[in-house]
Amino acid sequence: MNFNQPAILQPYWDLALANVKADALRIALEWDVFRRLNTPKTASDIATSLGVDSSNMGYVLELLWSMDLLEREPGDPVRYHNQDIAQHYFASDAERYLGDAFLFRLAGLRHFGGQLAQQVQSGMIYSQAPDAVTTQENWAKAANVQIAQEQRAITTGVVQEFMTRIPEFQQGGCLLDLGGGPGLIAISLVQTYPLWSAAVFDFPETVKVAQSNIDKAGLTERITVMGGDLATDPIGDNFDLIWCSSVLHFMPDIEATLTKIWAALKPGGVFISAHAEVPMTATAARKILPYYLAMRMKGCHVTQQDELAARMSKVGFTRIEQHPQVAFPVAPVTVIIARKEAL
Repeated sequence: MNFNQPAILQPYWDLALANVKADALRIALEWDVFRRLNTPKTASDIATSLGVDSSNMGYVLELLWSMDLLEREPGDPVRYHNQDIAQHYFASDAERYLGDAFLFRLAGLRHFGGQLAQQVQSGMIYSQAPDAVTTQENWAKAANVQIAQEQRAITTGVVQEFMTRIPEFQQGGCLLDLGGGPGLIAISLVQTYPLWSAAVFDFPETVKVAQSNIDKAGLTERITVMGGDLATDPIGDNFDLIWCSSVLHFMPDIEATLTKIWAALKPGGVFISAHAEVPMTATAARKILPYYLAMRMKGCHVTQQDELAARMSKVGFTRIEQHPQVAFPVAPVTVIIARKEAL
């Protein structure tokens, strides 16, 4: 018998244990522990600053160390300080801080999980988590904090990488950040590529957030905003490129929305979609299905693998490239690059 082989049930025990890890990270974020650990501290140092029990704080810090969030310096007493990932993403003074986004996602997922049985039994949509994105006002609030943190920390880097792969993007033009939330994608691209201008389309309350960010970036001459509902309102036209992520899930008619996007592009224009699809293998699907279960039960669209590309082809897009399992906030997405043929 190989005593070093993991128990056959260990992956399922790990599901229960993950709750303890999530709560350790939750309280560390809520108590601003990582900012305090920009420099080495003992458990007693942290406990004194927070007014909590020193011994139990030590156990939590040791757990965070085991999660590869902290470094541990041997000695008596032991001192801890941030590893790079905690320093860059979980210390509240970090440029790419996304602690609020993590707490927001955790609360929403736990609330949904607590109602899962009732929802499966009845087919009804039960109450949303506090501050859930259920109204235009709450969407604007999320865009101002949680979505902005995720865009700043992760999404802008993904978009920048894909733009280097698109020959048309090197020529300059006008792009549309469709469902752009805080507008940080458009801001990042326009800052990096001086030959481009941009527009950000989202709900009217949300584009106020985008406009504020555009003003702060000093880009009011190169980026405009348009407020409306993608399902019912015009989105403009004559764009050289349209970027759209995690928006088609919420459209009542995906093909009608894709047709609207196709019409908004210039001939020769490029559409880049970043949306989750359900993969064909269990290994790939397990990274996606937990996060999107709540959306699917609410009637949102999470297409099967290759389905979105097929729908793009149906409405007229050509030269369609698919890039599955692209790292994105919370769960991977499939990035699809599609083109409207030149005249």
